[in-house]
Amino acid sequence: MSLQNVEDEDKTIYKVVVNHEEQYSIWPEYKANPLGWNDVGKSGPKAECLAYIKEVWTDMRPLSLRKKMEEMAQNPPPPAPVDTTPKGPSLVDRLTVGDHKIVVSQRPEPTVKALKEAIDNGYVRVKFTETQGGTELGFKVDAGASDLTGANFDEGTGKVRLVGGLTLDYVKVRCIAEIELKTLDGVGHLEKVEGSAA
Repeated sequence: MSLQNVEDEDKTIYKVVVNHEEQYSIWPEYKANPLGWNDVGKSGPKAECLAYIKEVWTDMRPLSLRKKMEEMAQNPPPPAPVDTTPKGPSLVDRLTVGDHKIVVSQRPEPTVKALKEAIDNGYVRVKFTETQGGTELGFKVDAGASDLTGANFDEGTGKVRLVGGLTLDYVKVRCIAEIELKTLDGVGHLEKVEGSAA
């Protein structure tokens, strides 16, 4: 016997029931309603009851959800407050006070040779390691302000003092970096350039 024949032979009389959320279903008329479901006054063959539900149940959202959405539409929540608490000194301000640990961060990897090539090309990268996540800065080397006299690049010993300009967070600054060639680290700080934005 096919499923279609079983459907055709379903002689049960159903009733349409609804719950407190205004969700509809059908239930055999001879059975007591499930807990929380009430008659709507419509009964008949299965197809007729389902057609009735299709006609009356036009919004599938539960009643509580519909009410909540209507309430939200009429009374939208106020916008989240804007946090106006001072965030503390800016990154530029923090890096202009005192000396901070730095490391050379030339790519693909920092070596004395790569640092020398970067200096010769006029652009060096250093990383301030004590800021959150580390702050990597690239700056154009000012050959006149920098001092390479204490460095022996062939032996990888001594110290270089590199000075160069860049813009950080819309502020023009100079980076002053003192780097030990043996370890490719040292200390550095920023100085605001006169006339730059605060």
